[in-house]
Amino acid sequence: MADPDRLLAETSRTFALSIPRLPEPVRGEVTLAYLLFRIADTFEDAAAWPRARRLAALADFAALLERHDPARARSLAGAWLADPPSEHAGYLALVAETPAVLDRAFALDARSRSVVIAHALRTTQGMAGFVERSTEGGALRLADLAELRAYCYVVAGIVGELLTDLFALASPSLAAVEGELRARAAAFGEGLQLVNILKDAADDARDGRVYLPPGVARADVLALARRDLDEAEGYVRALQSGGGQRGFVEFTALPVILARVTLDAVEAYGPGTKISRARVMAEAAALDARLDAGEGAFTG
Repeated sequence: MADPDRLLAETSRTFALSIPRLPEPVRGEVTLAYLLFRIADTFEDAAAWPRARRLAALADFAALLERHDPARARSLAGAWLADPPSEHAGYLALVAETPAVLDRAFALDARSRSVVIAHALRTTQGMAGFVERSTEGGALRLADLAELRAYCYVVAGIVGELLTDLFALASPSLAAVEGELRARAAAFGEGLQLVNILKDAADDARDGRVYLPPGVARADVLALARRDLDEAEGYVRALQSGGGQRGFVEFTALPVILARVTLDAVEAYGPGTKISRARVMAEAAALDARLDAGEGAFTG
């Protein structure tokens, strides 16, 4: 298998920066989970494929998650690459490695394997539900705020729940705050996803994906994102106060900090606004300095 860290770097900017902060074995578990989620996401977003082809790929991938079948995985990966779902070189490299990613995921210890596979399957099946509602050409339009939140749960809220399960397995000392973590986990993921949707709204619309419901004021979505990021901060604070390992705190805090900076920029300057690499590195360094000093992950 290609180096998982290289696959991560080729398919994600934010996670490639934050996942290495996690301690092992959670780092390896989250990396594999991210790669499985990204494979499913590649099929969901396959602009070159008609709806039926996307649904077939998601169904086949779900079947591979339900039953480890290396020979079938190799056959399917070859077929997917023969009719590429994307023009993104990193995503195609990952699709080619689907059999190896699955091999590694199924080789995790029993409890971690159960968590990673179960949540990847939930997301894959949830994505298929939204693809079914798209047009034949793949255009998807969400009708209202409830549909937007349902979509965010499938693609990101489940990730928050996955992380909480893995953190709890790795650190039994978190039992005292586990209830609070679970209560905030879905909002944690939803907030990060809403920021991405607001930031990428113009590009998504050009591709036929209209996640921002036309009948919902943009200000309402911005407000929901800010409430969710407040919940996400609460998640990280609980993780820190509950004795979570520093890597857990770093990994969860950094995306929240960057999401707040991004949301401020998008609100001020509109969709498409991105924060610079220098700003990202400065925020990461400031987080490290606060934690080195024994302070909380956030200012204020």
